[in-house]
Amino acid sequence: MRCKRCTEPAIIEIRRHRTSFCSECFLHHCREQVRRAIDKHRMIAPDERVLVAISGGKDSLALWDILLDLDYEADGVYLGLGIDDYSKRSQSFAERYADTRGAKLHIVDIPAEHGFGIPDAARATKRVPCSACGLSKRHLLNRAAIDGGYDVLATGHNLDDEAAVLFGNVLQWHVDYLARQRPMLPATDGFARRVKPLIRMGEREMAAYCVVKRIDYIVEECPMAAGNRHLRYKEVLNQIEERTPGAKATFYLQFLNEMLPHLDQVAAEERSMVGACSRCGAPSSQEICAFCKLVEKVG
Repeated sequence: MRCKRCTEPAIIEIRRHRTSFCSECFLHHCREQVRRAIDKHRMIAPDERVLVAISGGKDSLALWDILLDLDYEADGVYLGLGIDDYSKRSQSFAERYADTRGAKLHIVDIPAEHGFGIPDAARATKRVPCSACGLSKRHLLNRAAIDGGYDVLATGHNLDDEAAVLFGNVLQWHVDYLARQRPMLPATDGFARRVKPLIRMGEREMAAYCVVKRIDYIVEECPMAAGNRHLRYKEVLNQIEERTPGAKATFYLQFLNEMLPHLDQVAAEERSMVGACSRCGAPSSQEICAFCKLVEKVG
């Protein structure tokens, strides 16, 4: 198998592109795919400060690495979720990468700063752990970006993640969620701009990127994610992708091109209903935001 770009021996085949790459051309491909996503969706301007949400996993560390290689001013933020040894280990991978690149990493320790971890929140609220985790992440990552004076908050959601979320939202016809599933959510009062530069990159590509760049990351899935329905959606989509390479990219990218523009009015109406939480001042469609309610229930 030869690299389709330079004819050197290939290290990876990407079936949906009907191509294969050597290590150097593969890295070029990854950077180019991220650059194209950023340019197409106007995610980040050259002089803007970016805060990257870091989990210690392959996607977030690869995204941080690519943004730094593309010469963006990108710092990281790690949320300590209080999930026993898993959180300690994932934080160590984040800190190790930051030290290697001489990059700045902010640490937000939820148990130390808010008095609870995600397992506590799940038990107290009778939410599934991923629900309590996602709620906390959305609130605290946005706060970190706003308080730190960053222009953009970037997350490591890849093509597989976005296709699985889209699949679930279509199965349930959650129109408001579909209207919100955008590669770039613009900044509004109290919200930093949120972007997903990895939407053109699959999960397997991100793992290969970390191997080629020798980026150590936590391999294990979060222990609280067992039974997460999006993992099941990924399994279904992977089976389809195996038989029809490119199906996931077509499903998601065509949604962005063909369907999402028809949902602009739904998104605009939803944004018009957002006010401010009476307790913390964060954007909220209710008097008290979901995170403050979570803190109250845990307390």
